[in-house]
Amino acid sequence: MTERSRVQGRRAARALLGASATWLAVTALPAQAAADELTLYTTREPALIQPLISAFSAQSNIKVNTVFVKDGLLERVKAESARSPADVLMTVDIGNLMDLVDGGVTQPVKSAALESAIPANLRGADGQWFSLSLRARVLYADKSQPLTSFRYEDLANPKYKGKVCIRAGQHPYNTALVAALIAHDGEAKAEQWLRGVKANLARKATGGDRDVARDILGGICDVGLANSYYVGQMKSAKEGTDARKWGDAIKVVRPTFANAKSGGTHVNISGAAVAKNAPQRANAVKLLEFLVSEPAQSLYAQANYEYPVRKGVALDPIIGQAIGELKVDPLPLTEIAKYRKQASALVDKVGFDQ
Repeated sequence: MTERSRVQGRRAARALLGASATWLAVTALPAQAAADELTLYTTREPALIQPLISAFSAQSNIKVNTVFVKDGLLERVKAESARSPADVLMTVDIGNLMDLVDGGVTQPVKSAALESAIPANLRGADGQWFSLSLRARVLYADKSQPLTSFRYEDLANPKYKGKVCIRAGQHPYNTALVAALIAHDGEAKAEQWLRGVKANLARKATGGDRDVARDILGGICDVGLANSYYVGQMKSAKEGTDARKWGDAIKVVRPTFANAKSGGTHVNISGAAVAKNAPQRANAVKLLEFLVSEPAQSLYAQANYEYPVRKGVALDPIIGQAIGELKVDPLPLTEIAKYRKQASALVDKVGFDQ
């Protein structure tokens, strides 16, 4: 386990303790007479979801056997076939989740609790997958920049030549954004945008999202795109650490798409599905329903600095102050995901990562 995972684990544990009273007050479901089990396959770091799993088990008396699968989740479940012990499949990024659906290893779920908690654009129309938390693709900017609003398309404006930092275009977070641009603006304009952003880069598209804040502090660039939850990680770091300095050096703006009347910000997700051959299907549905309940959604916000998928759940105070309430681009994630292969091809076509 990395140091970041250990720190997040400790923070998550504290968040769980803080939320436990709320959970007990809100939830009055009876425990089962005998402990049941279910098996969760997840690509999420265990430390990030363990507080949620612990709370679910305490409430339901259902033991969760968590299997961390770093790579090859689809291939593993396919290879196991009908013998697979997996009940719930959990992953990060809509593309990864859609790969599971397209690979035929999920099954549809009909649940009033899930459908009422999750907006229609953030779940499969046929109940094959469900979003559990959100991470917005936001703009990090030097505090001296007079920015209060921003469009994703603006990042290709020549006025930002030599002033943009971003991680690799082939990273799933960025291919998802390019796919959204294709959906909104068309492939030709998305390619033009990629070429414009590449021309504006202050350094090679590489590193991670927090490196954007690092390089803004270092004077290498003025603006860049990164995920919202890293803001919480950096701004909550110990005073005097590099991470805290990076977080304190930036302001955050929620971008929108130029031609979208809604004015929503692009999001990616953590999400889950019930496995096609789930031995404990009923328990799997109970876990998903728990994960979108108000107490669990509060844990997502407190432990991981993610945006809750359920409306009306309070944000972590750091996120609330630094970024604020999120208006999500209403374009269905399935519409965005269907362009991800085109997006990846465009990234290579323009040599974005070279």
